Amino acid sequence: MQPVRGCLVTFFCTKGAQRVDREQLTEDLPVGGQAVIEGVMMRVPGKIVTAVRKPDDEIVVRESSYVSLAKRTRWFDIPVLRGGIAFFEMMIIGMQALNFSAEVQMKAEEAAKKAAEGLESGGEGDEEEIGGQGDSWKTRLSLALTLVVSFGIGIALFFFLPLYVAQLTGSARDAVQFNLVAGMVRMTLLLLYLWGVSHWQEIRRVFQYHGAEHKSIFTLEAGDDLTVARARESGRLHPRCGTSFLLIVVLLSIVVFALADSAFPLVFGHAQTLLQRFATHLCFLPLIAGISFELLKFSGRKRNHPVTRVLIAPGLWLQRITTREPSDDQLEVALVAL
Repeated sequence: MQPVRGCLVTFFCTKGAQRVDREQLTEDLPVGGQAVIEGVMMRVPGKIVTAVRKPDDEIVVRESSYVSLAKRTRWFDIPVLRGGIAFFEMMIIGMQALNFSAEVQMKAEEAAKKAAEGLESGGEGDEEEIGGQGDSWKTRLSLALTLVVSFGIGIALFFFLPLYVAQLTGSARDAVQFNLVAGMVRMTLLLLYLWGVSHWQEIRRVFQYHGAEHKSIFTLEAGDDLTVARARESGRLHPRCGTSFLLIVVLLSIVVFALADSAFPLVFGHAQTLLQRFATHLCFLPLIAGISFELLKFSGRKRNHPVTRVLIAPGLWLQRITTREPSDDQLEVALVAL
């Protein structure tokens, strides 16, 4: 790997770590990831690694073992159901990785402040504290509250508000028209949200790490050497990306919600109120997430088929907002995680 001057790598490992043969990884193991604060989280079956660069150029790495519930329980490892499970698992794993990256930066800032004041910086003791924070009940409680609040805001903004706007248009009696309007509102909100946050300097750096994640995975999939030079030549728009997943969810929800709303009067004998429609749609969210997950995996496997290339194009266009060209330093972090 192309080195960065003065760079050190510190590992925090849990439940042991095993070296995986690179050829086996290329052929057999699906790889996914997520950009975090000044770093990248990578996940393969059985293993999660988060690499974060500190202000002093040191790369801190946390490695842990993880087996999905779908793999631990045979009855959950069926199409669609496993996708819904994976959706909620990735929310938790992603938030844990974000918390770890934020903690690394905060500890580095505290150490720098102490050093500037002529006090003890803490050295390795601070790093050990970082590695062990994930097991404290306060951290778990904070993570749970953050997930609940984030999920609540997301549901209110991207699910209830579109329904409310569609209700105001007077299209509530026509299930297809209503959900087309709600879907258009939901898509507009998603685009405006992504476009807005992409102008924040901090978020732009996260989007650069998002690009680094994709480039490194492309390099692995191509069977190239995992070096900065090779990764730099790879593309940053990946068909199996969370951004594309969001787009699939938005589009698929129009169809599923229209069918559910059409069936509701036949089952219950009366038209839905706004709150009943919201509750109905919320119940179908795990199903939509599961189907979207399967479609995303399929698009990744069949990415070179002419029909698939057309279908995945909108998701790749959307990634032009959520990914940016990374620097060599950022590519190195992604490759360390990989």
